[in-house]
Amino acid sequence: QVKLAESGGGSVQAGGSLRLSCSMSEDTDSDKCTGWFRQAPGKGREGIAAISNDGVVKRYHDSVKGRFTIGRDNGESMVYLQMSDLKLEDTALYYCASSTIWTKCLTPTGPRPGDFSVWGQGTQVTVSS
Repeated sequence: QVKLAESGGGSVQAGGSLRLSCSMSEDTDSDKCTGWFRQAPGKGREGIAAISNDGVVKRYHDSVKGRFTIGRDNGESMVYLQMSDLKLEDTALYYCASSTIWTKCLTPTGPRPGDFSVWGQGTQVTVSS
């Protein structure tokens, strides 16, 4: 199965930007849909963006639409999450995850955690005022 590793997290002031990266290795062909998720302290895991393996299908949670952009570079085996206009409520541990089923990218409101079977370790994003 594919292995995932997130990077790019950090501390930023509200209104700032960060770019998260998800590096894939080993069985990258098994990845058909990649999702970004986040979990804030005391809250459940929330799916915020997903992209199909060909980059054609993209979905976003309403909370990040217009502010976050998901993209991928298959040549580099990387999936990115460009985050702009960050808000205090974006503070969370961010994960990327992989599904072997591309239709898991079609959920209109963004990816569902239960649809993804392989997860990275996460990268922390902290937004301060």
